[in-house]
Amino acid sequence: MVLNAVEGAESEIWLALGVLLGGFFLISRHLKSAQRQKMHSSASKKKASTVYSKAEVSLHNRRTDCWIIIKDKVYDVTSYVEEHPGGDAILAHAGDDSTEGFYGPQHATRVFDMIDDFYIGDLEQ
Repeated sequence: MVLNAVEGAESEIWLALGVLLGGFFLISRHLKSAQRQKMHSSASKKKASTVYSKAEVSLHNRRTDCWIIIKDKVYDVTSYVEEHPGGDAILAHAGDDSTEGFYGPQHATRVFDMIDDFYIGDLEQ
């Protein structure tokens, strides 16, 4: 009888642990989903873009202030200059159109996913 009570208590403990872990899992998934939605929402707001003239973009042509144009979109890549695997090649067209270099064979496909993080607006037509 005592053995059955211990086994019953042990089963209840395992059941309670399972429920708790399941709850943590669901809460974690919900928080991650909410965070992704918030990031997506702020990215969408960010894309309600400002329009920049080519002259304005050309002023941002230094390592410490580097904007580039890719397919008529403007990107502030200043924070990426030091991380650029191609070294100073990113500065070759700082403040200018980098479309040709960006789509060159040297870039891995992940660069196409990364570039949106640097988007700040559109080029004036």
